[in-house]
Amino acid sequence: MLGLSELPTCPGLFSGSRARDGILSRMRIPGGILNVPQCRAIANLVDRYSSGCLQVTNRANLQIRDLNSAISPAVWHDLQELGLASRHVEVDAIRNIMTSPTAGIDRQSLLDTRPLVQAWDDYLQTHPELSELSPKFSVGFDGGELVSIRTIRNDILLVAERQTTDPEIAFRLHLNGDTGIIIPESQCISVLSALASVYLEYTQNKPRIEGKKPRLRHLLADWGVESYLEKVQQNLSFFSGREDTCFTKSEFDGGVGILPAHSLSEKFIRNHQHLGIHPQQQSGFSYIGIVLPLGRLKSEQLRDLANLSQTFGRGTLRLTPWQNLLISDIPNSRICELEKSIARLGLHSSTTNLDSCLVACAGSTGCASAMTDTQSNALAMVKYLAEKLQIDRPINIHFSGCEKSCAQHSPIDITLVGIQIKHGNEIIPGYDIYAGKTDSPFGRQIFQGVSVDQISSYMNKLLRVYQRWRSPDESLGEFIDRSAIDKLKQWFKKD
Repeated sequence: MLGLSELPTCPGLFSGSRARDGILSRMRIPGGILNVPQCRAIANLVDRYSSGCLQVTNRANLQIRDLNSAISPAVWHDLQELGLASRHVEVDAIRNIMTSPTAGIDRQSLLDTRPLVQAWDDYLQTHPELSELSPKFSVGFDGGELVSIRTIRNDILLVAERQTTDPEIAFRLHLNGDTGIIIPESQCISVLSALASVYLEYTQNKPRIEGKKPRLRHLLADWGVESYLEKVQQNLSFFSGREDTCFTKSEFDGGVGILPAHSLSEKFIRNHQHLGIHPQQQSGFSYIGIVLPLGRLKSEQLRDLANLSQTFGRGTLRLTPWQNLLISDIPNSRICELEKSIARLGLHSSTTNLDSCLVACAGSTGCASAMTDTQSNALAMVKYLAEKLQIDRPINIHFSGCEKSCAQHSPIDITLVGIQIKHGNEIIPGYDIYAGKTDSPFGRQIFQGVSVDQISSYMNKLLRVYQRWRSPDESLGEFIDRSAIDKLKQWFKKD
């Protein structure tokens, strides 16, 4: 591990970063899939070098906080042998490769993206020069699953779709929006390598921005998408000799083709639909989505869940970008037995607990930018509300320690943004509370300047008004967006 003075801003496994609560290390889990030996090795690592806890992140990584000593070379070697650490240290910090946690088992899936995730990770592992890219460089593969990652930010996103004139499933390329370019599965890695290569050239010739390597979004802002794709096209052998920027399928058999551009589905993709029990694409089998409040997981729970995956399934855990996990390939006849075993671990799979869709950034205990202790505040609020009311549908609640909104970028139901409040002669922590999706990046401001000791009662008021006045099947965000603020204030006073 690097010395403390050399620690990077973006943590990896080989080089952690400094946080308020100690050294933070982050383990890339391509596609979010872990096998039993890997789970046991991670649990042993956490017990030996940290406090016995780890956390699933919003990119389906695992992170270990409060590392107390340097990890030995022998342990690094063991992690590499298990596929938990990069073969080249240099590329370890590049962001995790994302795909749906239900890849290969989702009944709506058009194509299993797991081989593509593996192929792109293999490419990264054999091209250490890509370590010169921003560590935030991110690639995602969406196979058309119901449990989709389409709304999660990635520099490059490939979305599977069925073609009208060709039985082959292909991928639509998105670079901060739809490019209109269609890529056959067989050429995805070639196109990704060309996209990365041109981005690398840009990085090598571009001065650092505020001391950091330029992001792909900086390239797109400088060049524009069309100019970028023109340079990418020049790096692809099956487009050699072309001078235009169009990847034309009709002129290059088996090549990349342009179809009429369309946006991603406007249907809202909810972050709870993987929780609970769901039938798989494979007849007679189901998967179960298990809630990990704020993504927290004790090392012993990880061992126990790995054992359950081996006893009831095929020995894999699937981490999700919603900070939960799945056990897949469970014979339908054994679902009830598995549910009881999960409950004995102190976990559940319900979508109607307030901790099911609870999201929080690291907060003031782990991040210098945060103004509030988001993690403790979130858990205390959930505990309080569980004694006051019951909910009958999932409600997404997001605690952000500042306006950066690191844990969740898009507003859904409720967002609490940490602020400092002047209270007499002192400054105390508090929150502005937003809901819905309109008016601001966080939604509509419902309550302003709420102190930490008041947030539970204010949230109780908001949730009771929603449950009383909503329409059938209306989410809290939808209810807030269609309600006049004056009307909401009247209801709050009456509640």
